Order: sequence, then C-alpha cells, then structure tokens
Amino acid sequence: MKKIKIGQIGIGHNHGEAKMKAVRKFPDLFEVVGYAEENERWIEKRGDWLGYEGLPRLTVEQVIEQSDAILVESDVWDLTKYAKMCVDAGKHIHMDKPASGTLEEYKYVLDTAKEKGLAVQLGYMYRYNPAVLECFEHIRNGDLGEIYSINAEMSTFHGAEYKKWLTNFGGGIMYILGSHLVDLIVYMMGEPKKITTFLKHTGLDGVDFEDNNLAVLEYDKALARIYVSSVEVNGYGRRQLVVSGSKGTVNICPLEKGIRMTYADTSMNGKTYEDHHIVVPVEDNTHHGRYDDMMQDFYAYIQGTKDNPFTYEHDYLVQKVLSEIVGGVRFNGKNID
Repeated sequence: MKKIKIGQIGIGHNHGEAKMKAVRKFPDLFEVVGYAEENERWIEKRGDWLGYEGLPRLTVEQVIEQSDAILVESDVWDLTKYAKMCVDAGKHIHMDKPASGTLEEYKYVLDTAKEKGLAVQLGYMYRYNPAVLECFEHIRNGDLGEIYSINAEMSTFHGAEYKKWLTNFGGGIMYILGSHLVDLIVYMMGEPKKITTFLKHTGLDGVDFEDNNLAVLEYDKALARIYVSSVEVNGYGRRQLVVSGSKGTVNICPLEKGIRMTYADTSMNGKTYEDHHIVVPVEDNTHHGRYDDMMQDFYAYIQGTKDNPFTYEHDYLVQKVLSEIVGGVRFNGKNID
C-alpha cells in the first residue's frame, strides 16, 4: 500500500491529539511529517502531549508543502481558514468540526475540493458510532418504516472554565455539540422544512451564554428534536438517539462510554405501558480508538478505494442547518482559557 504523507495544522481543537494518535497507529498507511501551531499558548499547554511526541514542529506552509493530506485541528474559529489554504494547494483534508467562517467561505472549500477531486472528511465522531451505524442500517433496510420522530440529546454538566470558552460561539453549546446531532439528522432526513429554536441562558456559575438549548426540525410528517445543555447533571450518561417510525423504534442510550442500543417493532405492542424491546449487541469503540476507523476511511477516500457516504453537499447542508439553528455562525472572541 502506498503511504500517505500527512501533517497536522493546529493542536487547539479538543479532538486534535486523538486524531494524531489514531493516524500514528497505522504506519503502513500514513507517514507523519509533523505538525504546525501558530499560537504559542497552545504549544505551552499541549506541545508536550503524547500524540505529538517525537514529531517536528513545522510552519503551516511547511506542513502544506510536505503533506499529501492534512488534519486541520486548529481552534474552531480558524478551521475553514486553514482548510482553504490546504485545498487551494491541492491537499486532501480531514477537517474537525463544526466548520467556521461564513457559509460562502465553507462552500468555497467544499466546491474547490470537489472540483480538484480532493477528499474532505469532517470529524463528526458519531458517524463511526457502531450503534448509530446499526440504526442507519435499520433505516436502509426499511425495518423502521416511515420515520416520524427523532429525539437526539447530547448534554453535559460543564465547569465554569469550559463555559467561558463556549461564550466564543454564537449558539454556545448548540453550536459545538448540536452540530453532531444535526449531522445525523440531516443524513437520515435531509433538509428540514422549518426550524424553530429555543436558546436559553441559565447564567449558572455566572457565565452568560446559550447553555440550555432546544431545536425542532420539521419535515413533511416527521419532527426531529435536538436538545443540548451545559447544565444537565448526568448529561453524559443520558446522551441518546431515538428514531421512531411506522414499523419500529431504535433507542440508543447512552450513546457512548458505553453504548446501549434497543430495538422494538410492532410485534411488541402487546401490553400498554410495558417496555418491550430487544437489546442489540454492538461492539463498543467509544472508550478507546473511536477515530481508528475514521482515519482508515480517510486513507481509503484518498486512495479512491472507498466512497465517502457523507458527500460535499451533505457537509454543506449540515453547516447551513446549524447556522439557521444558532442564528448565523459568529464568534465572540478568541480566548483559549
């Protein structure tokens, strides 16, 4: 197999080191040239992390020049800026999420990549969640029938420092975590007919931002609800995806660390108020190595041995819907503490 020369731009994204660790697990696929970080404060905070051990620190220009493909893992607000530099230079990109900049700037990145035949992979981790993939298979097989309802929740109970960081983003926690759920819903259902949002500020810990959020996406017959919060006790343990249709319901809760998935069909409608279901066994990759398959697919996309099911058009639509939910993509500042 031909090795892909790969570098990383930015170490400021919270998932950046994990991506580099995943790439380094596959030396037969990737030759890591090094990483770049233009913000010295990130070097102080993360430069000695294990994922970057032994790698040369390069300039952004050197990473682009020396690489066939690039992991774009900068501060969120710079992701699209660096992605544009990469595709302009003819480089494949794995770009973390959610995209930044204006919709027009992001569209330019995707359009340019498509025109040049460059792979673009977004870092939405639930695309590789085994229970989510099983749910997609139920939908493709027609097991759930016509989809009428989706309930997606991804909450936390954040500390004050992380909340301060979230004040950078219009939409707060909806922008950062809600994007994961928008990605799944748009993949299953396409573009909604109408979007209604409720972005609430609790002010807990004296930090004022959108930390208690609900969005309702309307389709011809279906409703999809997205709830994300920074103030939900046991939010991690209640992360869930429930997809219900005319023939069956899939319930994944919790979504990760570890996963529990159940399935019910109309044959289980026997007794009122009783929870009839079957537990679906899935191999849980959310504790360790949840980016391994993602990075192996990135290699396959570049080599042309596998098609990315998440198309350029899909990735743009995700950002468009997210922008409508949060009232336009905007950044309030660039503090990293």
